[in-house]
Amino acid sequence: MATPGASVRLKRFRQRFGINAPKLAIKTHVAWYWRVSATVIMLSVSLAMAVWIYDAGRRIAGFQSDASDREILFLKEQLAKLEGELTTLRSVAGSGESSLQIERTAQQQLAQQVRVLEAENAGLKQDLAFFEGLIPASESGGDELGVKINRLRIEPESLAGQYRYRMLLVHNGGRQVKEFKGTLQLLVKMQQSGKDAMIVVPSDGEQNQQRFRFEIRHFQRVEGVFSVPAGAVVKNVEARVLQDGVVRARQSVSL
Repeated sequence: MATPGASVRLKRFRQRFGINAPKLAIKTHVAWYWRVSATVIMLSVSLAMAVWIYDAGRRIAGFQSDASDREILFLKEQLAKLEGELTTLRSVAGSGESSLQIERTAQQQLAQQVRVLEAENAGLKQDLAFFEGLIPASESGGDELGVKINRLRIEPESLAGQYRYRMLLVHNGGRQVKEFKGTLQLLVKMQQSGKDAMIVVPSDGEQNQQRFRFEIRHFQRVEGVFSVPAGAVVKNVEARVLQDGVVRARQSVSL
């Protein structure tokens, strides 16, 4: 019969080496520096593979760093060249526009001068025709002696209520009278507020009376501006030449 101490030892032996014994794991002992080295090698290989795969993908996609840099540099040079050409073209266009504007201004000025000269030429032709018909009569002594008003014209100005008068005074005094001194007077007939009215130019209170006095030997152009009250409509203007308060000549024109 087994002793109690032997039974206890047998039970422990069974628990340790029997079916119910705990599992035993056998591991190979590796130093820590070998583990670190292996990890570094694996990371380096992985990084190299990633770089290679990235470059391969860029090449497959047609994107290469050196070629792209050269292409970008070429495009920048082309852009700078085009910007220079654009600046030159803008300068040329600006000069051309300035020249064109100068030419247009010169043409407008020339056209205006031509119109003025044509008007003066027409007036000179009228004066010439008038004097060509006047001189023979004066030489024969058949024309009436004295001063006359010819070609009286009344034209409205750009300012409301102002009118410009123009006329030619001709003096046919013969050989005995050398010059004629007189005063110009205008009788302006108009309608104001539906009623007929008349004003005399110059009026008694006119400050510049001197501009209506004249002295002629043969002929003289007379021109000036007179004003009417606001809202008045001029219907007729009669020009008179006075000498010592006596009317020597007159002519009227209707508007």
